[in-house]
Amino acid sequence: MIIAERKDLKQITEMLEGRKRVLVAGCRSCVSICHAGGEKEVAIMAEALRLKAEREGREMEVSEVAVERQCEKEWVRGIERQVAAGDIVLSMACVEKCGGCGDCVLHLTGGVCPIARCAKSLLNGPCGGSQDGRCEVDRETPCGWEQIYQSLGRLGRLDLLEVNIPPRSWLPSRSGGPRRTVRPSVAKGAEERAAEVRR
Repeated sequence: MIIAERKDLKQITEMLEGRKRVLVAGCRSCVSICHAGGEKEVAIMAEALRLKAEREGREMEVSEVAVERQCEKEWVRGIERQVAAGDIVLSMACVEKCGGCGDCVLHLTGGVCPIARCAKSLLNGPCGGSQDGRCEVDRETPCGWEQIYQSLGRLGRLDLLEVNIPPRSWLPSRSGGPRRTVRPSVAKGAEERAAEVRR
């Protein structure tokens, strides 16, 4: 199961800049269980976008939908018309080919994950070994960055290739060790005990 956390509203509205018809799409599976993208969260996000646009005097039509599993094509086919009717889809779900890195950059890479689709998980362009759109690691595999380039071209957003994606912290990734929540008082007590041991 994927554990998800929603980006903040400021980041999301920056991604939607210039779009007038937004479809907020959620999923009733993993992200619903962790309260990041189920029906309730989709409704909250859609209303937040409407209120922000109204307050700023911008025209924005926001519709909402949730499917059983966004990672299953059969479920997504049921919302094709809604997707086609919008300028952009704000998906609050994980994606089928997700590397679980903990800080999604799909808005910069045309919906193609460089962590999951590039054999070397490169964040700012292809390596020097890819040729004819194929990966140097395995010539049967398409180059992830060629796919990103093609996707951005179709979207008319090749300008996003100039955005530098900073080095990633792997701590929030699924390989960043076991998840745990530490209450401040517990953490403070642990620090005090550690200080006593060092004395």
